[in-house]
Amino acid sequence: MTHKFHKNFLKEYTKLPHKLQQAVNNKLSLFENNPTAISLKTHSLSGKYKGYRSISITGDLRAIYKELYENKVIFVKIGTHSKLYK
Repeated sequence: MTHKFHKNFLKEYTKLPHKLQQAVNNKLSLFENNPTAISLKTHSLSGKYKGYRSISITGDLRAIYKELYENKVIFVKIGTHSKLYK
């Protein structure tokens, strides 16, 4: 699975502490190799994010992406559960 990043994702990513950036990098690497890995807790979203999916980075940090076409996604948002889904 290949991925690219929306400018909003990159902006929020750069604001994260280095330790969380490493966690993001590790989860994205796992996603690239196995997008259905159980530890990613991948799931479809509803409401304002209908048509998007989410993966779990840490207990509270999520990354939201949209499938562009087969084996290609764009990560659009990253943040805590409460910040993303308020």
